[in-house]
Amino acid sequence: MILESKLLSYRDLTRGLGQLGLNRQTPVLVHTSLSAFGGVQGGETTLLGALFSTFETVVMPAFTYRTMLIPESGPEHNASTYGSGKAINRMTEFFSPEMPVDPLIGVAAEALRKHPQARRSTHPILSFCGLHADEILQSQNLADPLAPVGALSDRRGWVLLLGADQTSNTSIHYAEKIAGRKQFIRWALTPEGVRTCPGFPGCSDGFEAITPYLEGMLRLNMIGQAVVQAIPLQDLIALTVGLIQQDPLALLCARAGCERCDAVRQAVNNGV
Repeated sequence: MILESKLLSYRDLTRGLGQLGLNRQTPVLVHTSLSAFGGVQGGETTLLGALFSTFETVVMPAFTYRTMLIPESGPEHNASTYGSGKAINRMTEFFSPEMPVDPLIGVAAEALRKHPQARRSTHPILSFCGLHADEILQSQNLADPLAPVGALSDRRGWVLLLGADQTSNTSIHYAEKIAGRKQFIRWALTPEGVRTCPGFPGCSDGFEAITPYLEGMLRLNMIGQAVVQAIPLQDLIALTVGLIQQDPLALLCARAGCERCDAVRQAVNNGV
């Protein structure tokens, strides 16, 4: 049990975020694991309050994987076992703007989605939510699901990893696409029918390998038990693109049987 005296306060969070030295007008893309802090008074509500008081524009992923279907057939080399989703497809849900964020993304993102002043983009799998981020969210479309990352980069935004590591860093996926790395197609159930969703990213299990290259651009702090990382998006994207151009297999995972990483390797071997 966490003792009340050990719980982080709103002041603890704002002090720790402020020590990163970012301007309030700097837009941030936040990935967070609330449990990593070791306990916060007021939970995700307090964390959001600290973020809102520190940054004017806050964006988080609001992904909804339970809208996804596996069709009976589809394009080759798509890291998808067609016809294998009969049981899963029966549990697939229609996307709606009110659909809760996938639990894998975290409770803070769901709290942001529910905030009365927040807005959400409309991608049926890879939506984002944000406060004071309307133009950033509106940049997204079915063909370019990670466009909000690019829009944040254009505004000299930063990515914040609050108790999360690089495997949660969606911005690296955006850089993969910019570098020309193979993307995938997925399908989502919507009230208008099944929608084809191109531009679906690959696996992120190998992204921690980027850490040694972040020296000089990464800002670090500890808030409670959580390691907090801040990285400028323009520099992160340029770094990732450079790594992949130098080594087309960079940042892929080593997990046996990873369909998406194996599909990327095959595409590289085939010169695609």
